[in-house]
Amino acid sequence: MATANNANNTTTATSPTSSSKERELAASKAAVSDAYEKLMEAKSHFKLAAEAAGVDLKHEAADQMEKGRAKAEVLSAQACAFMKEKPLATLGIAFAAGFVISQVCSRK
Repeated sequence: MATANNANNTTTATSPTSSSKERELAASKAAVSDAYEKLMEAKSHFKLAAEAAGVDLKHEAADQMEKGRAKAEVLSAQACAFMKEKPLATLGIAFAAGFVISQVCSRK
């Protein structure tokens, strides 16, 4: 009879242990599932933030390009005005620049 009681105690003792392990395993699965969902949500937030940053950089680059284009137009207008006012000086500058470039390119 004592052995029967010991067997029942052993069975009873393993049942709560296995059920607590099952509950612990289920809780772990739930925690991993929640963490995965949060990771996927963070991924989508990072993707949206990166896209928004890319759009901001694109607009900023377009603005800088427009400023550069405007400055090039101003400089071009100034160069045209100088060429019209002083054609001989322009010819001399062009000759000197061509001479320097030819000397640099002809050296080996």
